[in-house]
Amino acid sequence: MNQNLTTDRQTFVSHLECSITGERYDADQLHGLSRAGRPLLVRYDLDAVRSAISRDTIEARPTDLWRWRELLPVRQTANIVSLGEIETPLVPLTRSGGPNVLVKDEGRLPTGSFKARGLVMAVAMAKELGVTKIAMPTNGNAGAALAAYATRCGIETIVFCPDDTPEINVREIAMQGARVWRVNGLIDDCGAIVGKGAAEGRWFDFSTLKEPYRIEGKKTMGLELAAQFGWKLPDAIFYPTGGGTGLIGMWKAFDELEKLGWIGSERPKMFAVQASGCAPIVRAFEAGEEHAERWEDASTVAAGIRVPKAVGDFLILRAVRESGGQALAVGDPAILKAVEAAAKQDGLLLCPEGGATLAAYHQALNTGLVDEDDKVVLFNCATGLKYPMPEAPQALDRTQPIDFDAL
Repeated sequence: MNQNLTTDRQTFVSHLECSITGERYDADQLHGLSRAGRPLLVRYDLDAVRSAISRDTIEARPTDLWRWRELLPVRQTANIVSLGEIETPLVPLTRSGGPNVLVKDEGRLPTGSFKARGLVMAVAMAKELGVTKIAMPTNGNAGAALAAYATRCGIETIVFCPDDTPEINVREIAMQGARVWRVNGLIDDCGAIVGKGAAEGRWFDFSTLKEPYRIEGKKTMGLELAAQFGWKLPDAIFYPTGGGTGLIGMWKAFDELEKLGWIGSERPKMFAVQASGCAPIVRAFEAGEEHAERWEDASTVAAGIRVPKAVGDFLILRAVRESGGQALAVGDPAILKAVEAAAKQDGLLLCPEGGATLAAYHQALNTGLVDEDDKVVLFNCATGLKYPMPEAPQALDRTQPIDFDAL
């Protein structure tokens, strides 16, 4: 077992805080949304963290998610649940991207997506706080991660997904021990079912941002980037944005790192990338709104970002605006073209949501939002192996003469 999991835990959580009113909540009690109906954020005694550890301490540890344990909420080592959450690599995308374009390939994580980061933390905290039954809506990958981690620590799990969720996702959720139900609707329709059951006391609602701890797992993406870039952040980050937990989490991570004195005040431009067929954040950003209205008739090949309405919309928009970034929408043809380009030119198989970030990067480059000299990180949120690929119909009949010139 990794030494990060066997070391006695020391946590520096001070309280939870409503993201819109600032009201404080006890960190050792089970909470969903705040009384204002908004996400709760975990706050730490960063002065105590600074006194306890240094950047050198972090750098000396194995490079996995749990190296950041002082900035994570789990109090008891026995409650940590793990399937081997590695630090994901930065892969150059020189030909299809550019000389300074790197992909943070989250498909290397357990269950093949960055959902593992958020769900490993949320499940560990559910275990610590005595939760025995969980329900969650999903477009696929989050359900798979939840099923794996909850099964590993014995928490009963029910998952609801739109009926056009990729078949491989539905099957892996079931295979990993959850009860999975297809629903004739979108993810927020599934969320309404989860919310109704939670209100009736049937289960705990694990919907995006409706518990405080998925953000804490996702923020490790930002912590890792800081360490991987030598404690100086990249110039721009392109993030596929549905519920936006990772974008919110990274922005939180950068703030905590600056308060610790481990990075300076410089920030990357944060680009929230959505599909043209489901772009509520883009519409709100362009209109100067603080909240995003529900997107009707949402449709895109990138199922992971087909989220008609995000409960943390104002947190996403706040981070994008404070960073000097932008919310961008790209069409399905551009997404598929980008996936093909990355695979055939750079040998990296992106998921459609990852393809959306590559397409958005080129859009931003063409419109002057970024320069070729900028150090840019694109997030590939899941392994491309989970998604349909074009047929390869070529075949040889070994009983016939082979025309080698035609091969």
